[in-house]
Amino acid sequence: MTKMLKTLKNWALLVSMLTGILSYFIYVNIHALDGTHAFVGQTIAIVQPLLLFIMLFVSFCKVAPHELRPRRWMLKLLAVQVLSFSGMGLLVILLPDVPGRIVIEATMVCMICPTATSASVITAKLHGSPSTVVSYTCLINLAASIVIPSVVSFIHEGANDMGFLTSFTLIIGKVFPLLILPLLSAWFVRYLMPRFHRKILSYPDLAFNLWTVALSLAIAITTKAVVHSNESPLTLVLIALASLVTCLVQFAVGRIVGRRQKESIAGTQALGQKNTIFAIWMGYTFLNPVTATAGGFYSVWHNIINSWQLWRERQQH
Repeated sequence: MTKMLKTLKNWALLVSMLTGILSYFIYVNIHALDGTHAFVGQTIAIVQPLLLFIMLFVSFCKVAPHELRPRRWMLKLLAVQVLSFSGMGLLVILLPDVPGRIVIEATMVCMICPTATSASVITAKLHGSPSTVVSYTCLINLAASIVIPSVVSFIHEGANDMGFLTSFTLIIGKVFPLLILPLLSAWFVRYLMPRFHRKILSYPDLAFNLWTVALSLAIAITTKAVVHSNESPLTLVLIALASLVTCLVQFAVGRIVGRRQKESIAGTQALGQKNTIFAIWMGYTFLNPVTATAGGFYSVWHNIINSWQLWRERQQH
């Protein structure tokens, strides 16, 4: 039993992913529960952000304000995301009937998507610098809030009808509760409730354990998005391949850029690990809804890579 529990803990991310996939299929095939679908959907919509908020709050309690400072090398990561997104957006604007447009838009979603809110948790487990990842997460969310409305307003009529200010406000409204608010709350506790702050720090794996639960919910939502997609299997396969390529490229580029500054772990996670819930929302809100599946596929790829990273870290220590 002890050996089994240790194995489950070591492969927690993969177990969470499989749990999310199986839970979805088991649940939808129990027809006696058909009447609960709306209630369960509403419950998940409340529970998932709450879990992410608590996870980030616990994680940010480990980060002191003076540790959050932008580094010059982060501009290279920002350039990779912003320029690739803008370049592909320009291609779609100039050639609206370009072959494979949906796949291009899906790739755009994967490239501009901000760093995952859980990236600092994984970075800490890999013995990297969580504060560096949090710094970059703030930067890329600000950049995405400006760049996404600027580009997509020329691509889709729906986004154009919103206008820049409305789109910007929507994105900020999505970012603030799950990034800035947990950060401010953690600093409030650090300085005004030091005893409670020390208590939180006494549970080093709490943030990671919360993430495994949130990940199961995220994968279940991803599974639902893929299953209910009306696109052809070929299109979904191409989107899955595009998300895999962008995932591998961004993990590799982040590692190369970070390694030059002795921040290989932070650079890798900052660029490669994505807020896929944001990607799914972005696809539905601003682009062709089918592109939302790219965020779901990316979630699978980057969590597989994270599981491999954690396995390798255990082998080295």
